[in-house]
Amino acid sequence: MFLDVSLPLALFLITASTLFFYTRIGKKLKSLLGGKELTTGHTVLLVVAMGAMVTILGWTIIQIPDMAIMVLFLYAYSMVLFLFTFLVVPESYSGFARTQLAVLVPALFIGVYALFRHTYLWELYLLNFFAVVFAISISVYMGGLFSWKTTAIFVVLLTFMDLIQVFVTRFMVESSRRMVALQLPVMIIVPTFPSEGYILLGLGDIFLSGLLSIQTVQKYGRRFGFASVLTIALVFLLLETFLINSNFEFFPATVLVVSGWLVALGARYFHKSFL
Repeated sequence: MFLDVSLPLALFLITASTLFFYTRIGKKLKSLLGGKELTTGHTVLLVVAMGAMVTILGWTIIQIPDMAIMVLFLYAYSMVLFLFTFLVVPESYSGFARTQLAVLVPALFIGVYALFRHTYLWELYLLNFFAVVFAISISVYMGGLFSWKTTAIFVVLLTFMDLIQVFVTRFMVESSRRMVALQLPVMIIVPTFPSEGYILLGLGDIFLSGLLSIQTVQKYGRRFGFASVLTIALVFLLLETFLINSNFEFFPATVLVVSGWLVALGARYFHKSFL
C-alpha cells in the first residue's frame, strides 16, 4: 500500500503560513486596495482566464516559444513578489527603503532562476522555496479581494474547470509537464514518505487552500480558520491515499482541497446544531 504524508504536511504548513501573514498584513492590504472586492463578473473572468492559460500551454497545436512563456511567468512572479515585499516591510522604513527592498527580492529571484535553474540545487531546494514564497504571496494578496459569495462561485467554477482540463481535454496534464520542463516554480515537488518516490502539487491548488482558509478566518474567526487548515490537510491525506492506491496517475487536487474545507464547515454546522 502506497502512503504519503509529505504532501499533506507541506500543504498544511504553507496554508498555515499564509494565514499567519494574512492576519498581520491583511488590514494593511485592504486599506491599500481601498476596500475593493472582486465582483461575480470578475470572478468568472478570473476562472476563464486561468482555464484559457492552461489550454494555451497544454494544447500542442498552439506552439508558444518557451522563451515567451518564461518571460510571461517571470514578469508575473516579479510583480507579485514586489507587492508582497512592499507590504511585509515594516512601515517604520522610509518609502524609498521599502521600494528598494521590494525591487531587490524579484531581482534576486530572476538572478537565481537564470543562474541555477539547470542545477540540482534548483530542482531539489530553490524551485520549492520560490514556489512556496509565490503561493503565500498571491494567496495573501488575492485572499482579501474575495467575499464569501465570490469565493463560493470561484470554488465551483475552478473545480469544474479543473475536472474538465484533467479528465477530458488533458490540457492540465500537458501544461504541467511543460512547466516542469521549463523549471518554473508553478508547483511544489516533494519526496513522498514513508513510501519512496516524488509527488507534485500545483500552486493553483495551494492558492485555493489559502483562499478558503482566509475566507474562513474572516467569517468565523482565527481559531476555526486554523482548524479548517488542519481538516483540509487530513482529508487531503485520506483522499490522496485512496486515489494513489486506485492507480490514478493524475487527479484534480482542487477536489481534495474543497472536500476538506466542506468537511470542516459541515463539522462546525453539526457542532453548532447539536450543542
